[in-house]
Amino acid sequence: MIANLAKQRLREGKLALGLGVRQARTVDIGAIAATCGFDWLFIDMEHNSMDVDTAAQMAAAAPGLGITPLVRVPGHEHYHATRLLDNGAQGIVAPHVEDAAEARRIAEACLYPPLGRRSIPGAQPQLAFKAMPAAEATKLVNEQLLIVVMLESPRAIENAEAIAAVPGVDALLIGTSDLTAEMGILGQLGHERVEAAYRRVIDACRKHGKFPGMGGVYDPPLMDKYVKMGMRLILSGSDLALMMAAARERTTFLRKAAGEQ
Repeated sequence: MIANLAKQRLREGKLALGLGVRQARTVDIGAIAATCGFDWLFIDMEHNSMDVDTAAQMAAAAPGLGITPLVRVPGHEHYHATRLLDNGAQGIVAPHVEDAAEARRIAEACLYPPLGRRSIPGAQPQLAFKAMPAAEATKLVNEQLLIVVMLESPRAIENAEAIAAVPGVDALLIGTSDLTAEMGILGQLGHERVEAAYRRVIDACRKHGKFPGMGGVYDPPLMDKYVKMGMRLILSGSDLALMMAAARERTTFLRKAAGEQ
């Protein structure tokens, strides 16, 4: 079994740092991210034109390159998740989860019986395509799977404890941008209401043995604050944003060197 490195770090109480994949379309993004110190790929199929085959190719290659592939699926239908899980993804990030019923539906779709209702495939990338008894194979895959649900509204935050109590759910990740939009404070990521939401989710995760996570916060002082509060599954930035920041820094430096600024 190819270990889920992100899940392993979370179980050890360490940070699991993710790189959002928006621009990349080749499997070498896994090696690039691992070399830069990331623990997991956030392969984004919600806000992206990436197709299933491209996402699956990245996911299948990533574990061998030393990084865990998680895919944010576009919706809650079972096939959104299982097509990626059957082809290499080691975890699913489900967006816009509002309550325990939705979280339970997602977990059951991703996990094999007796923990869920996922259909049994043939040979799997996560097992290096080795032949083994189905009961053993499904047990191993269930153990290494990371199921993440995103909380992106005030209603979801209110239901955080019930969501955290759902068997099979591993992590609750706050989608902070959408949360502030629905709160009517768009972009105010350090607002006291956002901080209260973070505390509520962290407390719910601690109570039920789950991992709290955050996305949408990239200001270093705020990231420092929320990590110190207890956030552990961290979407640390995207390939596009980091590339643009580095590119802008380089062009600014060169124009200053030439006396153009």
